[in-house]
Amino acid sequence: MRISSRFFAAASIAALSLFAGSAMAQEKLVIGTEGAYPPFNNLQADGTLVGFDIDIAKALCEEMKVTCEFVTNDWDGIIPALQAKKFDAIIASMSITPERLEKVDFSKKYYNTPPAIAVPKDSPLTEATEAALAGKTIGAQGSTTHSNYAEKHMSKADIKLYPTADEYKLDISNGRIDAVVDDIVVLSEWIKSPEGACCKILSPLPIDVEINGQGAGIAVRKGETALADKFTAAIAAIRANGKYKEINAKYFDFDVYGE
Repeated sequence: MRISSRFFAAASIAALSLFAGSAMAQEKLVIGTEGAYPPFNNLQADGTLVGFDIDIAKALCEEMKVTCEFVTNDWDGIIPALQAKKFDAIIASMSITPERLEKVDFSKKYYNTPPAIAVPKDSPLTEATEAALAGKTIGAQGSTTHSNYAEKHMSKADIKLYPTADEYKLDISNGRIDAVVDDIVVLSEWIKSPEGACCKILSPLPIDVEINGQGAGIAVRKGETALADKFTAAIAAIRANGKYKEINAKYFDFDVYGE
């Protein structure tokens, strides 16, 4: 009987050690992103993902002591893909809006920048009022806060929606549309590039909180608030330890975190 007790004691210790080792092993998270929204996330020709979202995601994963794998997904199907468990979280400049909060949960914001409107450099437009834009064709990426904004605040214009930002950029550079609406950072970085030399920022647009939301957050499946909270804590940590500032400075000359 004594031998059996020692055997079971040894077996219990081994099992506990195995469990502890497993618990201490790095957790893996699969991160979904679009890969077509520079400078925030962009899939390069060699298959490398780059951008502010990607660097922030890597910093958050390091802070959370988990390994992260990235998966790209078309924007208009990215929430259904999350719900179908193709990945564990979305880090893709997704604004925290009331409409999206019905489908997913979010971390607190990791940046917040306003929308803007861009036009060709020779455009006769001088202001972004509904009256001035009446009858104009305005491009925006579909299923985004920016397309929703255009449809609400530019209702007298013809709103043309595109699967990706690259496609509306191509159309405005070729004179097929009169203006485009997107995040001010995305448009500002684009007009600095050779591809965006056609155009200029007409003006920033007033934030509509109901549409533009509370900034960009990290989306997780509904009910997975513990994971969202871990991301929120990691965002606060990299803001405090300087890592966020380091990444921010790599892409922008101002703090995109916002108020």
